[in-house]
Amino acid sequence: MSNKKILVIEDDADVRLGYQVLLKANHYDTHFAADSLSAVSETRKHRPDLIILDLGLPGGDGFVVLERLRGMPNLAVIPVIVVSARDVHGNKERALKAGARAFVQKPWNDHELLASISQLLGEPDTSASPPEASPSPETVDAPSSP
Repeated sequence: MSNKKILVIEDDADVRLGYQVLLKANHYDTHFAADSLSAVSETRKHRPDLIILDLGLPGGDGFVVLERLRGMPNLAVIPVIVVSARDVHGNKERALKAGARAFVQKPWNDHELLASISQLLGEPDTSASPPEASPSPETVDAPSSP
């Protein structure tokens, strides 16, 4: 069970809820910032083990946040996963050059996101798909009666 802290910087309330459900179900202590202005202060306040950063934020995009974090030695060491749906190839290259440790495309795949988180936190990868479940009795085709 992990007690690692993850700060999610995301402006969309529905998307934040999705992160909250996924991360709490995987035993991460989650905190949130909804814009670029509160991102750095929330990072200082919570000292997360990892940051998930959306690029499309009010008050300055995610690249501004990444630049601010990388400019502060005590915060620059926190690994950042950039998550975005916009211009995936260009933004991925730019994010990694700016210091992000991983890039995940929206809409994210839970297993891919959790694998990136585990890798960056140095945890065993527990995101593998569970073994296929046996079909439930309701889904098994019953032989037809003559």
